[in-house]
Amino acid sequence: MTQIINSLAEVSADYDVLFCDLWGCLHNGVAAYPAAVAALQDFRTKGGKVVLLTNAPRPWKYVEAQLTRMDVPRDAWDVIVSSGDAAQDAMFAGAVGRKVWAISLPKDEGFFADIPEEWQDAPAIERVELDQAEGIVCTGLFDEVNEVPEDYRARLLQAKERGLKLLCANPDIIVDLGETRLYCAGALAEFYEDLGGTSLYFGKPHAPIYELAKRKLGLGPDARILAVGDGIATDVSGAAGEGIDALFITGGLAFDQFGPDVENPQAAKLNEWLALRSAAPRYSIGRLR
Repeated sequence: MTQIINSLAEVSADYDVLFCDLWGCLHNGVAAYPAAVAALQDFRTKGGKVVLLTNAPRPWKYVEAQLTRMDVPRDAWDVIVSSGDAAQDAMFAGAVGRKVWAISLPKDEGFFADIPEEWQDAPAIERVELDQAEGIVCTGLFDEVNEVPEDYRARLLQAKERGLKLLCANPDIIVDLGETRLYCAGALAEFYEDLGGTSLYFGKPHAPIYELAKRKLGLGPDARILAVGDGIATDVSGAAGEGIDALFITGGLAFDQFGPDVENPQAAKLNEWLALRSAAPRYSIGRLR
């Protein structure tokens, strides 16, 4: 049974590092949550390290630029590690070939164009039409506002028949942009698997993004890590897979499931909801604060 807490400070002394999700925890895609920013600053002031661990399908510096536009102060974190970083590494290694059909938005151009230093001498990745592709790279739907995965059925069936693998740069299924709910690359990758195709994942809850975060901070096996996030299938599941504790933010993706007060989830509703999903985060809180 999860323990509902009122603030991060109640438990923060037990941890050296936070792996903190962004969307739904630190911001809503439009503006930062001041209380969440303050909680991270307080944790760092007391000697803790903060990794912003996000399934954004872009290299970390583009995530940092977005946070700057939201006026998130630089003293709220130590490093940023994105699904884009881990997936980009796999793409340049040739995980789905060198000629790829890219399902992406203009805002994700950096995923293809910003080549990491260690891959500068690697053969180029060429974006081609589906009928010429050796694989698929998906950072998000072409039109994330108006499209749904079903719109891609015919093209993905064609890809499946050709045995193409799909590299998913963002395992998230949905995200809320202010009041608007959008499908992410993970929804398309999941749909492709439902059609019989093969999808490759590198963000939460899969191991590569956690391994990258630990390397960036130089963490040893004894580091006490708390994962903070609003995604049961990503943040909480990923923490369980890594053997680390999780703080579930109930006021994120599932904000309407635990009673009328987003800031204060009802214990009975929360525990029933978690049990149905076989999820057991050590702690839960309405909003990060």
